[in-house]
Amino acid sequence: MKHPLHQFQFCPKCGSRHFLENNEKSKKCSDCGFIYYFNSSAAVVAVIENNKGEILVARRAKDPEKGTLDLPGGFIDMHETAEEAVAREIREETRLSINSKQYLFSIPNIYLYSGFEVHTVDIFFRCKINDFTHIVAQDDVSDLQFIAFDKLNPDDFGLISIRKGVEKLLSENK
Repeated sequence: MKHPLHQFQFCPKCGSRHFLENNEKSKKCSDCGFIYYFNSSAAVVAVIENNKGEILVARRAKDPEKGTLDLPGGFIDMHETAEEAVAREIREETRLSINSKQYLFSIPNIYLYSGFEVHTVDIFFRCKINDFTHIVAQDDVSDLQFIAFDKLNPDDFGLISIRKGVEKLLSENK
């Protein structure tokens, strides 16, 4: 297994080439002594159900996994809480406003972006929305649709963590 920092060749503090593996999750610069720990990036995922018991599903407009199904969500910005991020991501991708949100679970993932492996922890929230009249697919979503809960197929979801999350939701609602 490759070290998670295998693509980092130079010290981010001083620029030295002497940036070497320190342990299984960090590298250390032998010139300036800087140690960089590689931690997960945080992302949010929204599980949104309408009053018919259908789940809101997005189609990915961009890579990774362009064209596959997804649940709305995205990365948490700096200085933003997970709760703020899920509301912002839903607004950006659907134009919808969340009335309430509840933490469900989290799943680790590796998100391949521009040829770089971003280790994430995806935080799933059940989100309540009262008004779906202004729903529009936008941002990095090409299409939005509601799928009956019992018709969800985890294999239709491209990202591993989302697939695992859909599997978990289905197993918990049997």
